[in-house]
Amino acid sequence: MKNKEDKIVRFISISESHRAFGLPAPQHPLISLVHFNQDNPFNTDMAPIYDILSFYKITFITRNKGRLKYGRSYYDYNEASMLFLAPNQLVGSTDYNSETYCYILLIHPDFLLGYPLSKKIKQYAYFSYSWNEALHLSDPEKEIILSVYKMMEQELGSRVDEFSQEVVIAHLELLLSYVNRFYKRQFITRKVMNNDILHKLETILDNYLNDQNSLELGLPTVQFLSDQLGISPGYLSDVLRSVIGKNTQQYIREKLTEKAKERLASTNLTISEIAYELGFEHPQSFSKMFRSQTGLSPIEFRKNTIS
Repeated sequence: MKNKEDKIVRFISISESHRAFGLPAPQHPLISLVHFNQDNPFNTDMAPIYDILSFYKITFITRNKGRLKYGRSYYDYNEASMLFLAPNQLVGSTDYNSETYCYILLIHPDFLLGYPLSKKIKQYAYFSYSWNEALHLSDPEKEIILSVYKMMEQELGSRVDEFSQEVVIAHLELLLSYVNRFYKRQFITRKVMNNDILHKLETILDNYLNDQNSLELGLPTVQFLSDQLGISPGYLSDVLRSVIGKNTQQYIREKLTEKAKERLASTNLTISEIAYELGFEHPQSFSKMFRSQTGLSPIEFRKNTIS
């Protein structure tokens, strides 16, 4: 492999990406599906080390030998799996090898304009998951995904007509719906791991509030907690939904309310002092959150507790 500068290249169009990897021009300027296998090995000699795409990228790995670069980290799962990137995310382009067999699907947002999927695709949190949160497919799931890819491959390889875009988008919607289902299954089958994430999250948040870090750093944020856990914000929220039925922001508010109740019941601190202690810039914001969580104002809660 050639030595290349460690620089970031932005690809505005799918055609630019094809040229960088030494591929022929895509048949459609706004969508591309390439199958890398024994007959069409991945060539990294012309590719930049890191790139930022202005389009969606879905990688379906059917076989992987060795380590695969993904972002600034390495992905080394050998079985069938899928990785997702939304526009403007950093991705590593090297370290595929001749024994990495995969389908790479590129979709420019403009291809979806005028269709409900244009908005719906932004709701799929897995497009913001990190490399270690890939979807790992069972054998039956792999066959389902493979069948959708083959239908899409056949449609994109045939002559374009007035129905082509509608048919491809229907296939894409089906693909993303299956991915959503299979991720839900993955959360269920990884229950022990997810409970461990919840336990670690509780410890981090309790320490943050008990040590009064909020006085200096403000309210705990979803980004801060996900960084502490080493997982993406979207994945953390989806894990919590699968375990406790709440997203991360709802969980944070719940923990803040618990701490506020404790301080209201066991101290003589004013409402403003408790608000600032928890990280709120304005006592009114604290009171509004507390009422939304309990149905009572902090003053009403304190009176009921004392009486």
